[in-house]
Amino acid sequence: MGDEPTNGELARRLDAGFDDLKEDMRALTARLDTKVDANLLALQQQAQDDRHQALETRVTAIEGDRTREAERRQQEQRELENRRAGDKRLILTALVVPLLLLLLQVYLASKGSN
Repeated sequence: MGDEPTNGELARRLDAGFDDLKEDMRALTARLDTKVDANLLALQQQAQDDRHQALETRVTAIEGDRTREAERRQQEQRELENRRAGDKRLILTALVVPLLLLLLQVYLASKGSN
């Protein structure tokens, strides 16, 4: 009977085992508290994907606006060049040609009176 533990010693060993078990449970709970829930992770990733999609949409819209603005500027430049060419033709027909005709008439009149 000397090898068998007494009831008090068994109670102490059980209490020590329960204390170790409680300590292990606390450590496990602390580790689980630091882990991210799979649902929470999925929600965070979905929110990040939504933000990324919204940003991509905004960038695409901005690029489209910039492209349309560049095309509009090019169109305005072409219209301005066409207007300048028209102004040059107008100057030629309105000023230079009548002046040349007047000089031709004066020249012909001076030749005719000799």
